[in-house]
Amino acid sequence: MNRKNKLLQWIKISSFVLGLGLSVSSFAEPVIVDGAVPNEMTKQAILAKMRSVYGDDQVIDKIQVRPVSAPNGWSDSVTKLITPDLKKVRQGQLKVRGTQVDLTGKVLTQEDIQPTSNLFQALVQQPYRFASQLSINHAEQAIIDNALRNRIIEFESGSAVLLPAGIQILDEMVIALNKVQGKNVKIIGHTDSQGNPDKNKTLSQQRADAVKQYLIAKNIAATRLSTEGFGADKPVADNATPEGRKKNRRIEFEVQ
Repeated sequence: MNRKNKLLQWIKISSFVLGLGLSVSSFAEPVIVDGAVPNEMTKQAILAKMRSVYGDDQVIDKIQVRPVSAPNGWSDSVTKLITPDLKKVRQGQLKVRGTQVDLTGKVLTQEDIQPTSNLFQALVQQPYRFASQLSINHAEQAIIDNALRNRIIEFESGSAVLLPAGIQILDEMVIALNKVQGKNVKIIGHTDSQGNPDKNKTLSQQRADAVKQYLIAKNIAATRLSTEGFGADKPVADNATPEGRKKNRRIEFEVQ
């Protein structure tokens, strides 16, 4: 390795998400591929493998080509990890930084945790190291997700005032929340990337708080609800298009 260049080649495949050296995040809905690679050939090889697994319209490319250093055969080692088995993991992240491979996320049952971990462990060869942290995608979260059905809770432009369509969705969410009694829920606000980042984070928090107050008014216990605003930090679509920005202006519900 060139000691003058201490940057490692990395990539992350993320959802949340999805959280590359390479990072791939989410493994459901749009999948975000983020990271730094040394050349266009490596980038295109990774994207081609991702698109073969998830489809062209479900992969968001955020990979940067930069003068980074990496172990020999890094590109081949990464693409080997991108298999249809990734779809078994939801709200997940596959992260490869240097020779460290980390897999986190949720699977359907307790019985799925070890076999899924073993599948990816078998794909990782020396000198690479593998670690996984998988948990169960509980039925309660599925109830909430099904109620939201990938719809967007809409607000007036630039404000935290709910629009009628958003209120209608929240009325349905009340029914779902009453089905998961005893579980706490975090309400998470997101915005698109337009405008000032600090103002976006504030707005996302205000919108999450507005949803909480509406649900409290509908007799959901305040003690069950918490909020957090991420602004534009966790997009699920391309902010370069109107459709992508609309998807990014969203409220999420996380059962805890």
